[in-house]
Amino acid sequence: MTESATIAVSAHTDRMHSLVEDLRAVVGRGLAPELTAYLAAETLRPHLGAADLLTPEQCEGHQDRYRQHLVHAEADGSFSLVALVWMPGQGTSIHDHLAWCTTGVHLGEESEQRYRLVADGAAARLVASEYVVSGQGDVASFAPPGDIHRVTNSGTTKAISLHAYGADISRLGSSVRRVYRLPAEEC
Repeated sequence: MTESATIAVSAHTDRMHSLVEDLRAVVGRGLAPELTAYLAAETLRPHLGAADLLTPEQCEGHQDRYRQHLVHAEADGSFSLVALVWMPGQGTSIHDHLAWCTTGVHLGEESEQRYRLVADGAAARLVASEYVVSGQGDVASFAPPGDIHRVTNSGTTKAISLHAYGADISRLGSSVRRVYRLPAEEC
C-alpha cells in the first residue's frame, strides 16, 4: 500500500477539544520523549470508542489505501493528532518515526509487527521482535530509536486509530522518518 497524504486540519468536536487540551498539558510538561508518549497514551485511552470524539468526515476511509485525517496540529509544532482510517487489509510499509508517538484504537482491530534492526557484517536485516493485535481502547507508545514497525487492519471491518506525534504533521505531512526495504523476518 502507498503511504497516505495528509489533508487539512479538521474541525473539533467538544470531546476532541477536551482531548487536545489534555494533550497540551502533557506535552507542556517538557518531559523525556518516552515518558511524554506514555502519558499521552494514558490521556488518549478514556476517549477511545466514544461516539462524539470524531466528526463523520474524520471517519471516512479510502478504498485503495489507509487515510490520514489531520485532526490537530499545535501552533508551536510541539505535537499533532491524526486519525488514521483503515479498510480491511490496508496497512503501512515497514517504517520508523521522527518523534515520540502514541497510538490508540478507536474502532476495529489493528495488528502491529515490530522489528529490530540487525547488522550482519556489511549487510543489515530486520528481525521480528513482537506481534501485537490491538482492539478498541488499546494504546501503545514509543519513541525513537527502536520504533520500527508495520501496522495493518487485520480485522474484517473498518478500523480507526488516533495517533499523537511529537512533531508538526501539518508541516511535515507525515511522522515517518524512514521506510525500510530490507529483508524482514515475520513472527
